[in-house]
Formats: sequence, structure tokens, C-alpha cells
Amino acid sequence: MEKNLTVGDIIKCTKGKIISGNVEEVCKTFSKDTRNINVGDTYIAIKGENFNGNKFWKEALEKGAKTVIIEEFNDKDEKIEKYKDKNIILVKDTLKALQEIAKYKRNLYNIPVIAVTGSVGKTSTKDIIASVVSTKYKTLKTEGNNNNEIGLPLTILKLKDEEALVIEMGMNHFGEISVLTQIAKPTLAIITNIGTSHIGNLGSRENILKAKLEIIEGMKEVSIVINNDNDLLNEWYNENKEKYEINTYGIKNQSNVMAKKINLKENSSNFTAEINEEKISINVPVGGQHFVYNAMCAIMVGKKLNISNEQIKQGIKSFELTKKRMEILKSKNGATIINDSYNASYESMKVAIEYLASMPAKRKIAILGDMFELGKYAEELHKKVGKEIEKNKIDILICCGENSKNIIKEVKESCKVYYCNDINEIVELANKILTKDDVVLIKASNGMKFFNIVSKII
Repeated sequence: MEKNLTVGDIIKCTKGKIISGNVEEVCKTFSKDTRNINVGDTYIAIKGENFNGNKFWKEALEKGAKTVIIEEFNDKDEKIEKYKDKNIILVKDTLKALQEIAKYKRNLYNIPVIAVTGSVGKTSTKDIIASVVSTKYKTLKTEGNNNNEIGLPLTILKLKDEEALVIEMGMNHFGEISVLTQIAKPTLAIITNIGTSHIGNLGSRENILKAKLEIIEGMKEVSIVINNDNDLLNEWYNENKEKYEINTYGIKNQSNVMAKKINLKENSSNFTAEINEEKISINVPVGGQHFVYNAMCAIMVGKKLNISNEQIKQGIKSFELTKKRMEILKSKNGATIINDSYNASYESMKVAIEYLASMPAKRKIAILGDMFELGKYAEELHKKVGKEIEKNKIDILICCGENSKNIIKEVKESCKVYYCNDINEIVELANKILTKDDVVLIKASNGMKFFNIVSKII
């Protein structure tokens, strides 16, 4: 059943002040962007380092917003008579207000809330979990990667009559997941792995684990699902299995859900999932061993929510990837493109290169760029990517970015190497050398904007 918020509720939970309007007015939909305001929306004027949404609240009202939440208002300058049929709410901090409103709305719902975090694979794991959960429950999930201090509360504010919520939690620093979990109050937490993403900010993988474990701070009763094959998570499990309810999945280490008889194919895989005495045949519609791990995680979640084996199988079989993540496309000249351009860490680079190597093709080509936020580890981790290129016998390597020069340093003469100064050079080269028999991986941190390469060659 949908739980609606009123202007009065918003004033109450934000300790705001009503400048004009009706406290009984219902606020159903929320937006922070005047470019896509719809009639009846509540506009939240978020203020950031490089933008100030408070400058656009009048525009929001002109475009049909019914309510605006702002933190800047000058009685002398603002003539509000023309907005007397609208709701104007003044708060101290609009970002904090957004978070408090989302927290208030979350507390109105007694539903499963599954929160997913980890260094690699958050979005794809979230997607496959949501696909499984939606076979039994009407499910709302994080769209794309709206997993931060703004995106997560906006996702929660979309709750209507859903029976389950699957959300993604990202972070760059200590304390960020702590904020998110206090808003979302998860009933089940997922940690996919602990790698090197943001190690430049956090200093070590052990600190990354600490930051990810903030997810349990918002839980009334800790119930967590972890990848037991990840070294740090396995160590944490062994130290804390008597303290918390920890559910595990893995291939190597003995876990609650195990994958056996794994058969990896070009664009799919199948395996036997063993859960205690049960055995379930699972088909995954995406290639790569990392999606076997994602599927096992979804199976564990399904079991926790009493979803039947047939529904779990169907949910995994019908799951679809978020765009720009291991997305299989065709170039203009017929080459197979693996578009994984959204983001990159050493761990995700390694997995993607291994997947490229497993593909049947005349030539295997990697177009790679810099990985960001690695700090003092940047040279070492880029060199490790180069070793993966060498180990997996990739035929052609095309790099762009200052740090990617360290990838090239580790590649021997058996692989043909190109260095390009910018995206346009990569596109020109790719259009010249690609053939229909090639498979091409395109991957870098999002700031490298390699998605523009994809758009120009397909």
C-alpha cells in the first residue's frame, strides 16, 4: 500500500518552515532537476560545489512543480503572491532535508530492503538480485548507479506500493555508507567483494573493508550475505560468524551456496548450485565467471526471502544488465564489442580481460584507459593490468591516459600495442583496424569517457 507524504510531514521531519502553501498537500514525486520536472512534482533545490539548485526554484514552479524545498529565500527580493497556490518550504540544508525525508518515508514501509555494496560488481549484482526478488514481490530497485547521498534517498522516495526494495550503496570515503544505511535501514546487506577501488582515498584494502562494513550500522538485526572466496571477507567471516548472521556464497571456500559443474560459454553460463542438501540447475544469460558469483548471491537472497527454486531460476535466467556494463554490441564493421566503459578498478579489469580471453575470435583487442582514485598505488595496479594482458594472450592493446602507459610497460612483443593521445585517435584507429572476426573490450574509469568511443564505432 502506498504511503504518501504531506507538506506537513516534510516540515516535521526536516524542521523546516513553510513560506506559503498547504500542510495537507500530498507530495508524491520528487525531483532535483528542473530539466525534467513534471506537473505536481516536489522540487528539491540541492546545492553542490559546482551548482546551486536554489537558483531554479521559480523555474521549477513555472514548469508545474507543486512544492519546492529550498535553503535560500530573501523576503525582500521574493514576491510570493503569484505562488500562493504552491508550497514553498525553507530548510537549513536541502541535502540533509532530502535524506531526512527519505528516512521518514522508509520508516513507513515494513518490507524487505536489500542493500548491495562492494568494490566491484555492485550494479550487476543489484540487477540480478532485483530480477530474482521481483518474481515474488513487486520490487523497486536503484536505477543505474544512483547509489550516493543524493541518488539513494531519491530512489527511496519513489516507493509506492512495492513489496521489496533493492538498493545499491557506493562510497569513496569513510562515513559515506554510514549515512546511507541510516537512511535505508536494510533488512539484508550484501558485500560482493573487497578490492582496490578508491584505495587512494582509503589507504588500504583493510580500510576499504571497514568502510563497506558501515552498511551494518543501520540494521536492527544484522543479516549479511558475502562472497566467501574474497580473502578479506573470508577472514572477516571466520572472525565474526558467531557474532552475526553471515550467509556465504563461493566456488573455492565452503559456503552456504556453492557453484559446481560450472560451464562458461561465450554469452552465458550454467552451473549446479548446491544449497545444503539441495541442487539447482542455474542458467545465467551473461558470460563470465563473475556472473556465476552474482547468480549465487541472488540465490542466497532468494532463499532468505523464501522465494521458490523455480522462481529463483527464472529470475536469474531473465535478468538484464544495466547499460555500459559488459554490454555486448556490434561495431559498424561487424566486430563484437564488450562495452564495459562505465568504470574500472584492477579487479574489474582483470575479470573483463579474462572474459575477453575466453571469447572465440580471430583477434582479441583491449582498449583500456586510466583507473582513477588509486593514489600511490596507481603505477603498481596499472602494471598489474598489463600483466593480465600478457597472461591472457591478448592480441592487440590500445591505451589512452597517463597512467595507462604503465599497462603498456608490462606487455611483451607478442601483443601489438598502440598508445593514443585522446578518444578521437582511438576511434580513428579502431575504425581502421577492426574486422568482423575481432572481439574488443572497451574499459576505463568513467571519467575517461570511453562510452564516447562506443557510441562512435557502433
